[in-house]
Amino acid sequence: MTLHIFSLTITITKREISLEKALHNERVKKIFEENRSKVENYFRQF
Repeated sequence: MTLHIFSLTITITKREISLEKALHNERVKKIFEENRSKVENYFRQF
């Protein structure tokens, strides 16, 4: 009988995000939320 044991190593590193990337992500999140609320309001009308 053969038993194989696999070991897994996970390395977590902190990512450095530039200011431009952070601002872009905030804008994208805001637009996404606005569009989602528009869609919800549209479907509530029916």
